Amino acid sequence: MGRIGQAMAEKAHKGFGMRILYHNRKPLPEVQERHLQAEYCTELTWLLSKADFVAVHCPSSPLTKGMINMKTLAYMKPHAFLINTSRGDVVDEAAMIHALEKGLIAGAGLDVYEKELLVPKALLAMDNVVLLPHLGSATAETRTAMGMRVLGNLNAFFNGEAPPDQL
Repeated sequence: MGRIGQAMAEKAHKGFGMRILYHNRKPLPEVQERHLQAEYCTELTWLLSKADFVAVHCPSSPLTKGMINMKTLAYMKPHAFLINTSRGDVVDEAAMIHALEKGLIAGAGLDVYEKELLVPKALLAMDNVVLLPHLGSATAETRTAMGMRVLGNLNAFFNGEAPPDQL
């Protein structure tokens, strides 16, 4: 429930009247929970069993890689939708495809893929899946900020300084 998760939660609650459940390493401060009308879930599986829409907004890490898998998908409702705009390897695609084919979940919305640029043919053929080409950062504000970072790096380099985003 970082910056992106909170922005999504605010839109879902205030725009669509959705009840917000969230799982995170730790709960948000109480003032933020009240603002979002969000309920912290200590167990991911409990959240999955209650949610109609599961939106994933976490970084890829050893803790999150494959976090959505056959075991966790089994907790979801048959009418629930999985939305992944975080990182592709957070979701085990083979398990998700199986869950979609067997009707264990109703559908999926994906902006990222387990093996980025390679979209499994099974997903391409499904009517209950919406696929996007990793457009999560495609807003005017984000693209402008990205351009400004490039300019900042170039200015630093040509002024003999270490670029701020140097690898």
